[in-house]
Amino acid sequence: MDSLAQEIQFFSKSRLKKQSTCVTTATGQRLLETRGDEGEVHVQPLDQGYGMVVDHSLDLQVGVVRPFLLLASQDAAHDMETLRTHQVTHVLNVAYGVSNPFPNQLIYKTLPILDVPDTDITSYLDECSVFIDQAREQSGVVLVHCNAGVSRSASIVIGYLMSRERLSFSEAHREVQSVRPSVRPNAGFYQQLQRYRPQMVTVGQEGLV
Repeated sequence: MDSLAQEIQFFSKSRLKKQSTCVTTATGQRLLETRGDEGEVHVQPLDQGYGMVVDHSLDLQVGVVRPFLLLASQDAAHDMETLRTHQVTHVLNVAYGVSNPFPNQLIYKTLPILDVPDTDITSYLDECSVFIDQAREQSGVVLVHCNAGVSRSASIVIGYLMSRERLSFSEAHREVQSVRPSVRPNAGFYQQLQRYRPQMVTVGQEGLV
């Protein structure tokens, strides 16, 4: 008992080992949080985030993958002139925390997906593909976007081509990158799509199996 009392008497917070916690933000950036002696929290960035492109310039480039299927960044999705130029009727938003600015003029589907390699991107492909099919069957044009139009949205479009047109991953990736050169799925998505073996379905009147 005396020993315990002595330990308590001479206890000092400075003797405690500082603990650090690795936190992943919604954009995929990893932060190291360390609590100081007075309870304050110090944050240190570990990286810029998986697949995120740090570029503050406006990106209105739209990749026309198919006449009914477009790929772009959130900038294009928020620019009505661009949307009108490409006759967009539907928008598939797979960004995290990005709003849909024209709900009275366009048909939206929103799936907030994290751009981190551990995210199972293939688990979203069926739902996204059904939305794209619906737009096509209504003679519409669907714009798929995330934040930068580089990783998440590109992976969805690649998966759609693999599912609906029986393209291999390399063929689908090459086609998508040819119309939007900045396309670069993160390492996890890349590997998942390489292993992806979709169940083929028939689409509309075109007889695609």
